[in-house]
Amino acid sequence: VQLQASGGGLVQAGGSLRLSCLGSGFFFSMYRLSWYRQAPGKEREFVAGISGSGSVDYADSVKDRFTISRDNAKKTVYLQMNNLKPDDTAVYFCKLILAQFDYWGQGTLVTVSS
Repeated sequence: VQLQASGGGLVQAGGSLRLSCLGSGFFFSMYRLSWYRQAPGKEREFVAGISGSGSVDYADSVKDRFTISRDNAKKTVYLQMNNLKPDDTAVYFCKLILAQFDYWGQGTLVTVSS
C-alpha cells in the first residue's frame, strides 16, 4: 500500500491550492480516504474524508472553504483549498484505514503567508 501526496506550496492568504493523493496497492474505489494536517507544535488533526461511494465530511474549521473529491479511475483523492488562512499552514497527509491498519502518505507542506 502506498499513498503519495503532492500539491503543497507557498500561497498568500486568500489564495487556493489543490492537493492530490495517489493511491496504489489496494482496491482504491472501495475505501474511505481522509486528509489530515499537522501544524508546527500541534497534534495531527482531521481535515476531510470521503467514502468509496463519495460521502464526505469535514472539520468545522475548513467547511465552506475546502472540498474533498476523488477520481477512482485515476486512483487519486483531491483536496481543493480555497480562501486559505495562515492558520491552515501545516503538513497535509492523506490517510487510509485498511484491515485495521493506518496507512499514511509522506505529507505535503502548505504554507500560507499573511
